[in-house]
This record gives sequence, structure tokens and C-alpha cells, in this order.
Amino acid sequence: MSVVVKAFELLGFFSVDRPELGLSELRRLAGRDKATTYRHLEALESVGLLEQNPVTKQYRIGPVVLGLAQIREATTPRRAGALTALARLAERTGETAHVSLLSGAALHTLAVQESSRHATRVIINESNLPLHATSQGLAILAFGGADLMQAARRRLIRFTEATPTTDEALDAAVSVARQTGFGVSRNGFEDGVYGIGAPVFDHTGAVAGAVAVASVSSRMTEDLGQEVRAGLVEAARAISSNWGGQIPAALETLWARTLAPYSDQERSA
Repeated sequence: MSVVVKAFELLGFFSVDRPELGLSELRRLAGRDKATTYRHLEALESVGLLEQNPVTKQYRIGPVVLGLAQIREATTPRRAGALTALARLAERTGETAHVSLLSGAALHTLAVQESSRHATRVIINESNLPLHATSQGLAILAFGGADLMQAARRRLIRFTEATPTTDEALDAAVSVARQTGFGVSRNGFEDGVYGIGAPVFDHTGAVAGAVAVASVSSRMTEDLGQEVRAGLVEAARAISSNWGGQIPAALETLWARTLAPYSDQERSA
């Protein structure tokens, strides 16, 4: 892995909930020695991607990132291309819908739409999502490149007792997604949260992110799960189209097979 890639990977550890990080914490998260981590931080700071808080001496996202984000959204408005589909998905399922954007091997929350149907609902606060512990991440790993799996294996951090933290556990979770077309995470990232996700694609034909529904675990039933999956198919198609992409035929076939029992029940009702 190149020095540039290793340096840029450090940016993925910052989030709204973790806006500032010190050298020791970044070293631990990245799994690198202190001297190497410091060199990478210096490189990022020298070009304005990071800056150091003069009071706490911790690092935070620099001003250059804001400018790049504004350019990105102005020229490729992916968030706008997902909002309508998210609103429909939240309305249809009565649960929290959210879409994330893949950047290298990092997954970032792009937009969230909550439903007012239930007083108790999932609140999405994290801006950075782990590939191995979320339904969106598992959906992406199932239909993305081998490099993503390698990146995920290097960061098998435990968030709950249900988090996949071994290669075998991760392989099993990804295998389910490959067989059904949907990533599923029950309490994997947060206790009490059941997530189902589907990949979305852009103009390059590659996985560009994922759309998911997060429900309170105790509320998830087989019927709700199938309704969520049906809604995700509709949302993934719409978002992919708005991003200039389309769903691969093989994935459409998987979705049809997974949803077949649900469709049969609807026809007989």
C-alpha cells in the first residue's frame, strides 16, 4: 500500500461524533506505529486536509476538505439524487432510511430520512460507517471488489457482541448478502438495531454506495423484512439511475428470487 493511500486512510477515522483525534488514538485505530502515523499526519496537515487544534493539539478536518466537498456536491449532486427515493422508502417501511457513499474503502453517510410512524425509531448519528458491521457495508462488500474485502479485514473492530470480528464471521455475513442481494446486520453496529441494505451503482458500473433501512430490532418481523427488501430494490434502482448507473442483471435476478415468496403472497391475498 502506498504512503499516499495510508495517509488518506487516516481521514476516514474522523466523524461528526469524533471531530478531533490525537496522535495516540489515530495510531491505535490505524494499527500503525507512532512515528509512521505522525509522518502521515504531517503530510495531510501540510496540504490543509487536516489541521491541529492549537489548544488541544488534536487533529481535525482541515479547510481544504470543505472546499472539495462543495465542488463535489456542485458538480455531482449525489445527495440530491437520493432524497426522493429515501423519503419514499421511509414512508413505505415506517422506519429510518439512509444512503451512504463509498469513497475508496471508506463509507460515509450521505443522507438520512426518518419516519414519524413510530415514537421509537433509529437515529443515525454516525457519519462514517464500518464496512464489516453494517448492512450497507456488507452489501457493498458482497458486490464490490476484492480490495474492499481486504480493507475490511484490516479493520474488524468490535462494536457489539454481534459484530463480525473474524475473517470467518465476515465471510459468512458477506456470503448471505451475495446469495440474497441484501446485507443484513442485526445488532452488529449498535445494540437494538436491525439493518437491511442494498448496493447502489454509478455511471462507472461499480458499487458507489448503499441504501438501507434501520429498524428497532424488536420490531423487525418476517413480513416487515420483506417489505423493507422490496422497498430497497425500488430505492436502489432509483438512486442508481440518478447517479448515472443501473443495477446489474445478476443482482436483479437475486432480488427477484429473494422476493419471490413475498410476491406470491401478495398475488394470493
